[in-house]
Amino acid sequence: MGFYDKNILPFLIDKACGIGPIKAQRQKVVPQAMGEVLEIGIGSGLNLPYYDSARVSKVWGLEPSAKMRTKAAKVAAKASVPVSFLDLPGEEIPLDDQSIDTVLVTYTLCTIPEVATALTQMRRVLRPNGKLIFCEHGQAPDPSVRRWQDRLNPVWGKFSGGCHLNRPIDALIKQAGFEIETLDTGYIASPKFAGYNYWGTAKLDS
Repeated sequence: MGFYDKNILPFLIDKACGIGPIKAQRQKVVPQAMGEVLEIGIGSGLNLPYYDSARVSKVWGLEPSAKMRTKAAKVAAKASVPVSFLDLPGEEIPLDDQSIDTVLVTYTLCTIPEVATALTQMRRVLRPNGKLIFCEHGQAPDPSVRRWQDRLNPVWGKFSGGCHLNRPIDALIKQAGFEIETLDTGYIASPKFAGYNYWGTAKLDS
């Protein structure tokens, strides 16, 4: 890991993922979590203030970046819910089968290298009546925007921690064996090539 990835990128991601429009998206989805929660890519802890302590018993925060975990630990110390950290990537979830009530993933599916494997792991740890709550940016519906996403994607990923601009979030979730229950989509206040959002809930496909 180079100097940029280790020291500069975590700062940039923290700032970019904490801007107003993204914060508003977090406020929509995080309070829906309940029971024992696994947050994939907890980052610097930007979601922690939005958990409802009356609904959530514990948060497991999966985050491979040591610098991000250090930031998140400071936020967790003031959180209204207990938080424990896991330092493995999303493709390797060190929790038992059917041990989690809610999996929360926000602005993380874009960066996981083996995203299909990671989603399969999320499915594995969910209890039969559990929920996947997601909020992600991804492939836009407009052909002109998609063309720009495809053009920019190879360069964008090099400077953004492997972020993909053009992943079809809803299709990826379905392909992993989830049934989408609720889904909203739309552009948020951001450059269009990075601003098309998908947010909603999914359950295990019966």
